[in-house]
Amino acid sequence: MAASDVIAQKLAAAFSPGELSVVDDSAKHAGHAGSRPEGETHFSVRIVSAAFEGLSRVERQRRVYAALADEMKTHVHALSLTTLTPAEAWNEH
Repeated sequence: MAASDVIAQKLAAAFSPGELSVVDDSAKHAGHAGSRPEGETHFSVRIVSAAFEGLSRVERQRRVYAALADEMKTHVHALSLTTLTPAEAWNEH
């Protein structure tokens, strides 16, 4: 299973998001620290969840990293995170 699929499954289970996007950005980081020729090391994640209500940006990110702890220890080198509540996502429009 692709790392992006594992990330999406774990985040869906942990946060029941209304919106979830996991994009493999590894090609943009070729040759950088933590990159591998086969990719699947750098990801951009956008997650919109009511579970983030009342949490600071830092606490939201901590919870995402905790949900993905195994992946971060093994093959995922970096995550670019956008963590929003439904109201914050609505206000973007």
